[in-house]
Amino acid sequence: MVTILVAQAGWVALAIAETSVGAMFAWAGLLLLIELGGPLVAETRMGGTPWHPHHIAERYGLLIIIALGEAILGTIAALGAIVGPEGDGWSVEAAVVGLAGVALTFGMWWIYFVMPCGEILAHRRGRSFGWGYGHIPLFAFVVATGAGLHVAAYLVEHHTELDAFDTLLTTAIPVAGYVFGIYLLYAYLSGTVDRFHFLLVGLSAALLGGAVAMAAADVPFEWCLLVLAGVPWITVVGYETVGHRHNARVIAELTEGRTGE
Repeated sequence: MVTILVAQAGWVALAIAETSVGAMFAWAGLLLLIELGGPLVAETRMGGTPWHPHHIAERYGLLIIIALGEAILGTIAALGAIVGPEGDGWSVEAAVVGLAGVALTFGMWWIYFVMPCGEILAHRRGRSFGWGYGHIPLFAFVVATGAGLHVAAYLVEHHTELDAFDTLLTTAIPVAGYVFGIYLLYAYLSGTVDRFHFLLVGLSAALLGGAVAMAAADVPFEWCLLVLAGVPWITVVGYETVGHRHNARVIAELTEGRTGE
């Protein structure tokens, strides 16, 4: 409570203070250290608090869903720009943009929930802080993806100085960070690396690179976005066909105490 209070007071003071950019980043780094370090010290050196792994995993999952709402809002903004009063109405372009935005959002949702976080946390409680703090960039990537889809709306409305290639990057970069971040987080939490994951990561990178290359080749933006939307679905298909066996094996080994902490 003390560290959070100090940190929040510091953020308010920093927001209204007139400082240089360098001083701002220096103070922000200190406040981040206080805010993120406080819970770690309290839990490890002051007895800690009881917590239920499945409940904690559910809370993080719900926050992912809330963040994904930003991606849906970005899709709605892009569609509104196309079919709204100042747009051209429904067309193939509008349908493809809508399909791409929704497919991308649900693909990102699906790949998060294939991780059995609650089950693994029940056996690896010592990795809870790395797992929990590892969600911070994931949340940022999810929201940034929604912002990228909103930038796509500006491109359609011709209200941006970015071209199609730059606009696609505003979505492709956070999508890449999110998908690859999911694999890193799973490897850290489970303490295992499935060789099949390397294939899925490679295919995901190839498809993402293909979408970027299409944009560089002046392929219409909506088709580039649709290809990009397929990136998380490589993991979905891989998990539902093969990867679920790795999950089952990890849980079984943890239950038997062979890989637990």
